[in-house]
Amino acid sequence: MDLLAGAGSIIDTVVTDIGLLLSPDWWQTHWVALFNILLIDLTLAGDNAIVVGMAASKVHPSMRAKVIFWGIAGAVVLRIMFSAVAQQMLQVIGLTLAGGLLLLFVCWKMYRQIMDGDEHSIEEVEAGLANTTTTGGEVPFWSALWTIILADLSMSLDNVLAVAGAAGESTLVLVIGLAVAIILMAVASTYIAKLLHKYPWIAWVGLIIILYVALDMIYRDSHQIACAKFGVGCSETIWQGFLHRIGFGPGAGG
Repeated sequence: MDLLAGAGSIIDTVVTDIGLLLSPDWWQTHWVALFNILLIDLTLAGDNAIVVGMAASKVHPSMRAKVIFWGIAGAVVLRIMFSAVAQQMLQVIGLTLAGGLLLLFVCWKMYRQIMDGDEHSIEEVEAGLANTTTTGGEVPFWSALWTIILADLSMSLDNVLAVAGAAGESTLVLVIGLAVAIILMAVASTYIAKLLHKYPWIAWVGLIIILYVALDMIYRDSHQIACAKFGVGCSETIWQGFLHRIGFGPGAGG
């Protein structure tokens, strides 16, 4: 019921705010968040193609298309489910701090992946899918699908948490980020995996943005906790805090 209520709340908010898409002021206010979300989605979309392709290559060739379809469908459903509650949960003091710490762990995993290189490239995955035989023993359909679902749980949480953190309090930005993530994952994840392999600097930019989002979440919620407990004034973001410290921005000199 809570999940349905969260999804309903998001839909109601988006319907109310949809007219904002026609407002230049809205785009001027949120273009940085939208750009960050686009880079986050690009950085994280390629992993799905590799995970789904690897699992599909281990089943009988006649079932590979079905595994790929249901693997992508499962990832879409998980992202929608997580998004239905993520932004509301991040409004609770303390949970944004926990989410930021979790994103730091995601950054560490991404850093290790970039530095060590992918264990399986998308070219190897495509070769496995094109092969009419299976290597390492054939696995049942449900076993392959379960492998994908378990991987999707982690990847969906990482993606939604990063996007929700970048979106801040704007539900419309969150929904746009979710829609972009689903579209990229469903129709372009293989191409994105190749793009990230060819241009690794894109992954580094995405990592830096996710790291910034994580630190910003930790910074904001730490200050909110300090405000709630000790009544200490605080800035909303790291950038605003930096401007405040050097004498610019709202509250400077106070």
